[in-house]
Amino acid sequence: MKDYGISVIRHSCLYETEPAHVTDQPKFLNAAIRGVTKHEPHELLNVLKKIEKEMGREENGLRYGPRPLDLDILFYGKHRITSDKLIIPHERIWERPFVLAPLVDLLGTEDIDNDHIVEYWHSLSIHPGGIFQAWERLGGESLLAKDGIQRVIPIGDHLWDFSKKTYVMGILNLTPDSFSDGGKFQSIDSAVSQVRLMISEGVDIIDIGAQSTRPMASRISTQEEIDRLIPVLKFVRGMAEMKGKLISVDTFNSEVALEAIRNGADILNDVSGGKLYERVKEAELSGIPAWRIMIDPGIGFSKGIDHNLDIIMELPKIRGEMGKKSIGLSHAPILIGPSRKRFLGDICGRPEASERDSATVACVTAGILKGANIIRVHNVRDNVDAARLCDAMMKKRLKKDA
Repeated sequence: MKDYGISVIRHSCLYETEPAHVTDQPKFLNAAIRGVTKHEPHELLNVLKKIEKEMGREENGLRYGPRPLDLDILFYGKHRITSDKLIIPHERIWERPFVLAPLVDLLGTEDIDNDHIVEYWHSLSIHPGGIFQAWERLGGESLLAKDGIQRVIPIGDHLWDFSKKTYVMGILNLTPDSFSDGGKFQSIDSAVSQVRLMISEGVDIIDIGAQSTRPMASRISTQEEIDRLIPVLKFVRGMAEMKGKLISVDTFNSEVALEAIRNGADILNDVSGGKLYERVKEAELSGIPAWRIMIDPGIGFSKGIDHNLDIIMELPKIRGEMGKKSIGLSHAPILIGPSRKRFLGDICGRPEASERDSATVACVTAGILKGANIIRVHNVRDNVDAARLCDAMMKKRLKKDA
């Protein structure tokens, strides 16, 4: 978009939906963006048509039929336009869940920025509650529990829905100095053996780290981190047992991250985020859409016992705070990583990290029941059991509430 004079400032989530009207075609992917441009409305329409054509859309293709890209202008500031070629606001916004769902994501639950443009958009709805009420009248979030629409994240060649179950991320430290298992998996053979064990225990994601993130850990060079990481990453990526599993690489080095992507990593796990919303927003403005972002509130990083407990108990509040500024970002999967961390030992009287697995299970159980989507753990077997039990309880509760 930037190359065509359109600067994207906010993204929605990505939605997979059933095709309408012409049903004998693949499912659609729907999203919305908010951007700024110097193009006038009709000029902008021409630019969007040019983008569609360059992406392979046929000008006179079947209406509602298969197409690689379909770009519509929903709003243009406070303009109202009715011409032969363009109607703004888009005339079918209010009747299409696959339009309203991503549109709502571009908004915040509170008008923190005193956004008069968004106020105007709300006023165009026939409902007193604006766009939010229009979405709720169509079914709102309950629509995502049905077959016609689901929120997805594209990773590799699959679309993943992290709301369907809790995903277990198993930790593979290739370091000599990690606080819990440093030195155990430095050779390819020992690392691969550990991966196979985690797969047998039900892991969903393997998180590989070659630079320790424990407090006061020595910082190794970029090349040393790459040399530790890449041979193991390549081998694990090529394992037949990894089919249907994801690989995450734990690094805060951009050069290492690039090499990891080139060699098969699906997810980059960067612990250096700092302030949550500010860094997430910075990533979005840099071109990383909301549907490619996961949120880790950083349990154990520069936090005391009370801070860590607050995070676990207040995960819904974290989502709510994100939603005040961006509803789309509030839907991002939340990852928690309390495994064997010091605050668990301080609370339970377990000075050795290896003795904290029971406390970890209790902590991730509380986190899952508060809305965590991904748990990052050392002991895969016990935490897979905890995740499955929590998922079963939550599914039962949803059926009861339906």
